[in-house]
Amino acid sequence: MTTRLYGIPNCDTVKKARTWLTDRQHDVLFHDFKKAGLDRPTIESWLERVEWDVLINRKGTTWRALDAARKASIVDADSAILLMLENPSIIKRPVLVTTTQTCVGFSDDTYQQIFKK
Repeated sequence: MTTRLYGIPNCDTVKKARTWLTDRQHDVLFHDFKKAGLDRPTIESWLERVEWDVLINRKGTTWRALDAARKASIVDADSAILLMLENPSIIKRPVLVTTTQTCVGFSDDTYQQIFKK
């Protein structure tokens, strides 16, 4: 399985993750989910390793733009998946998927642990 980084290229956190990976010469396929889209099986595979509420970015402008009823309707994995498919910008970025892990967000320490040799 190829290591993949999911996100959007203009996101500052995604830029940091991509720079970190490039600087350390890690071969990672970037998936721009704004342009290339995102499907249910991909999100479901993430949910095998991380909780649905970790994937929803409740601090971002996309979440804040939702009305109160829509926010209140996100109560489980199924409702979260529907929201992520409708609006991928709601996903906390980046999502890094390796053969053994799925990591949401970016931190130098976490990536060092994932890619330690």
